[in-house]
Amino acid sequence: MSFNVQEQEEYSKMRFIASLLLFFGLVQQSHAQEQPNILLVLTDNTGWADWGVYGGGELRGAPSPRIDDLAADGMRLLNFNTEPQCTPSRAALMTGRHAIRSGAHSVPIGTPLYGLVPWEITLAETLSASGYATGAFGKWHLGRTEGRFPTDQGFDEWYGIPNSTDEAIWLAPDLLSKHSVLADVELADSDKPWIMEASRGELPVRLKPYDLDERRTIDGELTDKTIDFMSRSVESGTPFFAFVPLTATHYPTQPHPDFSGVSGHGEYADMLMQTDAYLGKMLDAIDGLGVRDNTIVIFTADNGAEHPDNGDGEYTGWTGPWAGTYFTAMEGGLRAPFIARWPEKIPAGRVSNEIVHIVDIFTTLAAIGGADIPDDRMIDGLEMTEFFTGERAESGREGFVIYVGEDLRALKWRDWKWHFAWQETKYDPIEQFSTVPKVVNLVKDPRETRQVAEPYNSWIQYPFVKMLAEFHATVAQYPHIPLGAPDDYAGPESANQ
Repeated sequence: MSFNVQEQEEYSKMRFIASLLLFFGLVQQSHAQEQPNILLVLTDNTGWADWGVYGGGELRGAPSPRIDDLAADGMRLLNFNTEPQCTPSRAALMTGRHAIRSGAHSVPIGTPLYGLVPWEITLAETLSASGYATGAFGKWHLGRTEGRFPTDQGFDEWYGIPNSTDEAIWLAPDLLSKHSVLADVELADSDKPWIMEASRGELPVRLKPYDLDERRTIDGELTDKTIDFMSRSVESGTPFFAFVPLTATHYPTQPHPDFSGVSGHGEYADMLMQTDAYLGKMLDAIDGLGVRDNTIVIFTADNGAEHPDNGDGEYTGWTGPWAGTYFTAMEGGLRAPFIARWPEKIPAGRVSNEIVHIVDIFTTLAAIGGADIPDDRMIDGLEMTEFFTGERAESGREGFVIYVGEDLRALKWRDWKWHFAWQETKYDPIEQFSTVPKVVNLVKDPRETRQVAEPYNSWIQYPFVKMLAEFHATVAQYPHIPLGAPDDYAGPESANQ
């Protein structure tokens, strides 16, 4: 075959263009392969010691073989900390900012407009901009109005409930009549709990009322939806971020009929075994898709155990050595289980007591996913990739501030806690310390019973005062977003602007 001069020039151009297309295609494919998939499973109000690797499991009548195996294959944290309530923890996870900064520092009780304002940049938005497919399957609790649903905040798709699972009780008048006047109240459709579904850029569709029957089956549906999302993403060659905020183990404690009675130790234990099985199903799907080695799996909780009174006599989460419940500054409400697996990257069987906070998930996963971290606002999360992968033993975090609602309730620094006020459980009265804060040593006194400020530990004021001064300096530069801020909120003014 022979070509004239013009044909040879055209042929050379075509080969050059084809080479460029092949080159850029390979670059994009290589970049996608370098970006690990992310499966982040978040349980609701789970005790630090509920699972076997944390001292629970079979000991408390609820074996957790899949969770225990996940810990054996990855890293288990003993000192992972959350915010004290559901909405604040989810806000901190999504933004890398303490919830007091974003105006999401309390669960939405009597607040029609709540959650994250559109100005906030979520983990889903950063990863989406970096090329990830993003899906949320479960409880959101960060907004129930247009502009504040998951698909308004960076997720390509969402299936779940906008608020909390206890709302399922609202649709059970026979049950409520024993406890509440709500049985005689006619709720508007917009106020009733619904299971919803949405795609990015579209308003969520109400699929079915979230009643007690749906409460039993929803986590199974979330598991199947997650597996379908992961499968579609792998098939398309796109790295995925699957955020799976399960509804277990929040009350009402109602396991799926297939798991009801399986433990022989009550419905909370049944629900623990159910959660273990559902996580195992997701892990098996990852193996079946052939992406185990390139997938980060994180299994954690939004905060610690509920008050034992919640659940109509059914016991709730086990906090192990820690005292207290969620909605407080006690370790039993702040410490949550945290397990992370990333084969050949996170050392298998690693256990660490280094302090990690839920805000650090945002920064670390964004960095691992090649996403940009916002630089126009205060980010509290620390980037811990080298800590996760075992390249360094220290997390880099020495402590953090603890807000319960709008109240600065305590500070935590290394093995020490500085309580400005005292409240052991959600329903206890709050005792203010007028002169000397209560100082506890969490190693010697994990249940936080003894005041050890004086005479030997008065030195502890210096790191605590330093931490507090540094935090207040950031607040002066980046003022808190007020609770109930409107959708057009454009961000706090910076002193440097």
